[in-house]
Amino acid sequence: MRRMPPLTGLAFPLLLALLLATVVAACRTPGKPAMEDVVPPVEIVLPVTVTRGEFTIEAEKLDTWNAVGQIAVRTPGVEYEGRAQMLDLYALRYRGVQFLVLTKALPASETITRLTTRVTATTHAGKPIDDDAVAELLALFQRELPAEIESVRARQAAEKKANARSGKKK
Repeated sequence: MRRMPPLTGLAFPLLLALLLATVVAACRTPGKPAMEDVVPPVEIVLPVTVTRGEFTIEAEKLDTWNAVGQIAVRTPGVEYEGRAQMLDLYALRYRGVQFLVLTKALPASETITRLTTRVTATTHAGKPIDDDAVAELLALFQRELPAEIESVRARQAAEKKANARSGKKK
C-alpha cells in the first residue's frame, strides 16, 4: 500500500475550508425553508362589483332624485358637493368619503311592473363602492325616501295649484 504525501502549502487550508463548509451545510434542518425562501402570504383583494346598501324603490326617478337631494342637504355630516339632474346624480361627501349617489329608473319587465328606481352609489370613476359611511347613508335614504317622496309630491302639487290660481287671476 502506498502512502499519500503530506499536505503542504495551500492544500491543507483549502481542505479544512471544504470540510468546514460541508459541516455547516449539513447543519441545516431538512424540511425547514431558509429565511430567504419564506414568502409572506399575499392578501388578494377582489374588486367590488356591487355597492353595499344599494336598493330599489317603487317611485319615479325624478321624484326619487328630488327626495334624495332633500334628505342629503338636511342630514348632519353630509357635505353636498354638486348635482346633475340629467345624469341622475348627487356628488356627496360623508365621513370623509367622496362618492356619487345615483337614481336610475329600471326598465319595465316581467318582475318590474311599476315605476321603480334604483338608488346606488359609485366612486367618482363610476365604480361600485364598498364603504361603511356610504352603506350607512344609503340605509338612511332607504328609510326616509318613502315619506320624503310623498312630501316632494305634495309640495309640487301645491306649487302647481298656486301657479294655476295665479294664472286665472291675470
